[in-house]
Parts: sequence; structure tokens; C-alpha cells
Amino acid sequence: MTKPIRFGVLGAANFALNHMAPAIHRAKGAEFAALATSSEAKAVPFQEFCPNLAVYTDYQELLDAPDIDAVYIPLPNNLHVEWSKKALKAGKHVLCEKPLALEAGEFDDLIALRDERGLLAAEAFMITHHPQWIEARKQIANGAIGELRHVSANFCYNNETDVKNIRNLPEYGGGALRDIGVYILGSTLFATEAKTAEVLDVRMRKENDVDVFTNIFARMDGFTYSGMVSMRLTSHQEVVFFGDRGKLIVKTPFNANVYAEAQLHITNDSGEQVIRYPGVEQYALQVENFCKSVMTGADYPWSLEDAKKTQLLMDDVFQKSTDV
Repeated sequence: MTKPIRFGVLGAANFALNHMAPAIHRAKGAEFAALATSSEAKAVPFQEFCPNLAVYTDYQELLDAPDIDAVYIPLPNNLHVEWSKKALKAGKHVLCEKPLALEAGEFDDLIALRDERGLLAAEAFMITHHPQWIEARKQIANGAIGELRHVSANFCYNNETDVKNIRNLPEYGGGALRDIGVYILGSTLFATEAKTAEVLDVRMRKENDVDVFTNIFARMDGFTYSGMVSMRLTSHQEVVFFGDRGKLIVKTPFNANVYAEAQLHITNDSGEQVIRYPGVEQYALQVENFCKSVMTGADYPWSLEDAKKTQLLMDDVFQKSTDV
């Protein structure tokens, strides 16, 4: 049997504890082997489901460990590039939380390091591994809704009272666009396979130097696009693809089985079809695809080049924004 890919996690973030570390622990072909954290006390809840976990109090010490093959990085946004580079230089494969970078130009060194070291480095854009989005992409390409004319994507939640949350702090690369804008933009690029995108108009509201509401209007390959993200509105997420002969609605497009059940609603001349995806674990699928790519060289569904394309679009959104 092929030995599992042994993962180390840099940082005891809540997201790592509640989602990604358990996913690594459950995923076929992976082993949750080590955690680096500033305090051993923070490792205790991880050890409750992974008792044999090795714990380091220094990130670099974990990277230097010879028995670790890959690292998952859930650190604050402003640290993603720095520690991804350090991990690649230490000979580790890298799966880093989104947004991997704060500006598109930061991807170039990572791509060069990836190629130089012959390692896999990827942004943890989990939705591209979910069959909901794979099917949406297939249906659009096969003309299930006719010619695609417009996409509407919305993702919001309210963390106004959580003033210490890193998403509300500019020094950590916070803001709604960086936190969840990658979803409404990246998912559209993935599903439509759009080659070009031009931002036409942006309205943005800021608090404490981070955007808390951003509304985007853009033009992509043959269709228009409207997208909204906010950290000051009630929870909602949905992406709708409008064609000239039908529409496709992606229900719970991003937080499958957390916000609600993931579903596709396809409406055209044949009527309405609803496809449900109960119990699909997109985080575990992401880890399994990562391990498969490491072990076999198979293409990974979301490359650094894909992530850079989304970041270019996000950079353009920031540059063209008008305060409201």
C-alpha cells in the first residue's frame, strides 16, 4: 500500500479545528500527523480526536521535521505568502487557506518555487472539489440553460459585534472581499471557464479601513456579472446563472451542510430538476484530491494560476471601487 501523506498544520485556528484538521484526519490517503501552535494548551482539542498528534510550539520546527510531507496553512491572510514560501523551501507540499495572497503579483514567486522544487502548492478553494460545482460547470458547458447571459453571486454574514475578529482588522488583511470575495468571483470563473473578466463598477463601504460591503458589476466572456459580499448583512449565499433558455441556481454554494444542504436547481424547457448533495464532505474531498495529485501527479482542480486569476480580478475590484 502507498504510505499516506503526512500533514502538519501551522496554527490552531478555529477553522482548522472545526473543519480542516478533522477533514485531514478522515481523508483517504492522508494522515493528520503534527500541529504547530504558540501554546500546547491550544493543541488539546485537536488531540481529542487525534491522540497521537505531534505538537510543536515553533512553526519552523514543524517545517524542518523530516517525517512531514505537506502542510496546511490556516494563518491570518497577511501571513499566507510568507509561510507558504517557507514551507516550499523546506521541501513540503502546501495547501494554504484562501486568499493565498493579498495581491496577484505575490503569486509569481510561489509559482516559481513550486516549479523549482517540484512540489504541489495550492490555495484551499474547497468548492472546486464538491460535486455540486463540478455538475454546475458541466451543465453550463453542455448548454442546459442555453447561452449564458448573466451571473448573480451573493455571499454575506454579520460579524459586526465581533470587533476582534481578524476579518475586521486591516493589519491581518481583513475585509469582506478578501474573506469571501474569492468565493463569488472564483466560483464564477470555475463554473463558466471564463477566460476574460473586466470590472466595470464597484461600490464599497468601509469600517476601520476594511471593506464591510462590496457590490461589483463586471463583464466576462459573453455575459455580465453582478456580485455582492458583506460582513454586515444577515447570512445568505446563492449563485444564479441565467441563460437565454433557462437558469441554474446553486443553493448553499460555499458552506455546504453548514449553512444548509447543497443543491442545484436547473430550470429550462424540460421543467425543473433539483439535485441534492446531502452529507458530501467537500473539505475531505479537497484533501483527497491533494493527496492524489501528490502521489500520482494528477492535475489538481484549482492551481496557483487559477488562484492568481481570481486575485487579479479582486485587485481590479479594489482599484475601481467607489466609497458608499
